[in-house]
Amino acid sequence: MADGRKSPMRDILEELFSEPVLDPAEAVRRGARRRLPKRFYQHAAAAAGDGDVRVLLDGRPVHTPARRVLAAPTHVLADALAKEWNVQAEVIDPASMPLTRLANSIIDGVADAPARVAAEAEKYLETDLIFYRAAAPEKLVARQAATWDPILTFARDEFGARFLLGQGLIFVQQPEAALAAVCAAIPREPWRLGAVHAVTTLTGSALIALAVMHGKLSAEQAWAAAHVDEDWNMEQWGADQLALARRAFRLAEMQAACLALRGA
Repeated sequence: MADGRKSPMRDILEELFSEPVLDPAEAVRRGARRRLPKRFYQHAAAAAGDGDVRVLLDGRPVHTPARRVLAAPTHVLADALAKEWNVQAEVIDPASMPLTRLANSIIDGVADAPARVAAEAEKYLETDLIFYRAAAPEKLVARQAATWDPILTFARDEFGARFLLGQGLIFVQQPEAALAAVCAAIPREPWRLGAVHAVTTLTGSALIALAVMHGKLSAEQAWAAAHVDEDWNMEQWGADQLALARRAFRLAEMQAACLALRGA
C-alpha cells in the first residue's frame, strides 16, 4: 500500500505462517485449537517474476512471514505451491500446506544462512541412521541390510565414501575422508539445501536425502528407509492413532521436501 500500511492479506498471511504449525498429535496433546481465517481469494496461480516464478492470489503476490515474495526457482515448484493454495476450502490451514511452509523457511531462513544450514545437515551425517544396525532379531537385521546397504553402495559409487557400521547405540567414528566427500556433495543453492536439510531431519539420514536428490530413491522409498525399525515395531506390537496421525503429518512434509529436491 502507498501509505506503508500492511494490507489485510499480509496481516492474515503473517499471522498464519509466523507461528509454529503443530502436527495433529501435538495439537491434541496441548489441547490447541487455533481459529483459522476464511479463504479470502478466488484463485492462486504461478507467474514469472524477476528471475523466479511467483505465487499470486487473485493477481497479487503472496509474502512470507519475513515479508519476502513467495516464489520458487521453477514453474514446477511454483505451480505446486499455487495448487496448495487452490485446494484450501472454506478456511486456510497451514498444516495442510507443507510445501508453502518449506518455501517460507527456505526464503526467510536458508537463503540468508546457507553455511549454517549445511553444517546442520553435515552434523547428522556423523551419526547417520543407516550406520547403526540391530543385532537381532534376524529378520529385522536382514530388512535393515536389504534397505540400507544399497544407500551405502550409492555413497561409495557416487562420492567414493566408505562408511563403518555399528550395532545398537554405541557411537562409531566415521573416516574423515568419507565424511568430507559426502559433506562436499551437500548443495548450497537455497532450495536444494533447504530440501536436503528437511529430508535429513525427517529421516535422520543425510545419505537418504542425497540419494533422493540424485534420483536413487523416490519419496516413498526414502520414507520406508527411514522407518524400517518403526515399521518393524508396529508389525509386532501395533500402532496407536496419535502416532499414525503424527506420521501422516511428517510424511506430507517429506513428500514436499522431495518435490522441492526434484523440482528445484
